[in-house]
Amino acid sequence: MRIFVTGATGWIGSAVVGELLATGHQVLGLARSEQGAATVAGLGAEVQRGDLDDLESLRAGAASSDGVIHLGYNHDFSRMAAAAQTDLAAITALGTALEGTGGPLVVASGVLGLASGRVATEQDVPDPAIHPRIAGVQAALAFGARGVRPSSVRFAPTVHGPGDHGFVATLVGIARDKGVSGYVGDGSNRWAAVHRLDAAALVRLAVDEAPAGAALHAVAEEGIAARDIAEAIGRGLGLPVESIPAERAGEHFGWIGRFFAVDGPASSAATRRQLGWDPVQPGLLADLDAGYYFK
Repeated sequence: MRIFVTGATGWIGSAVVGELLATGHQVLGLARSEQGAATVAGLGAEVQRGDLDDLESLRAGAASSDGVIHLGYNHDFSRMAAAAQTDLAAITALGTALEGTGGPLVVASGVLGLASGRVATEQDVPDPAIHPRIAGVQAALAFGARGVRPSSVRFAPTVHGPGDHGFVATLVGIARDKGVSGYVGDGSNRWAAVHRLDAAALVRLAVDEAPAGAALHAVAEEGIAARDIAEAIGRGLGLPVESIPAERAGEHFGWIGRFFAVDGPASSAATRRQLGWDPVQPGLLADLDAGYYFK
């Protein structure tokens, strides 16, 4: 199939492009700049110039393709409502262009905040008050009644691997700046995790096989204790590891403090059974012990 990918230059998107090409698909990648276009072309994909606000470009990219993977998103936490509105408009444009084709429309979401006090599963329904992005996911799934094959991939909050500049890299930077690798409270709260390449393999499986309406969990490790993450960072940097009281989490960690304190384990058992997804890449702690986060 020819697949249109938004977010093709991103951390997950670039891995998805590689996975699609390696398994025989053609790829058209969205790029908003000359540098982005060069990156997409360098991955071996065709280029569609535009951005998430350019609905005409999105419609054109989707209409010229057999399916869409929508990974692009504005992760500016100071403008979450605006980002969600942009996402909803983009998904509506993409889905409308695919209407009646039976083609796949794979959209991204997350597992954090799906459940409280227990392990989240694929059967859990996100709360729009916690997940402003859910409006776009719901719009995508509604295209199942309009001749499209939509599915959502809910990513673990930690998508790790060489070159990661996300949550874990941010925690490493904070530890280096503060001179201590911290965790909140007793550090027993858990983060789900997945390697970038395993996540890309699941997205490709969603394109190929996911039934309409499927909710899939890109989770390789159900929950890693925050204290274990902090200890691995401390080992890597040669720093002491300390508990940070909850009331000081914002001061110590900044914006990431409220996320690092959340207990967010999640299962992918149903996803593995449904699509035969089998994560094979190193786990998060092994990635941290490999040392590249500290270079």
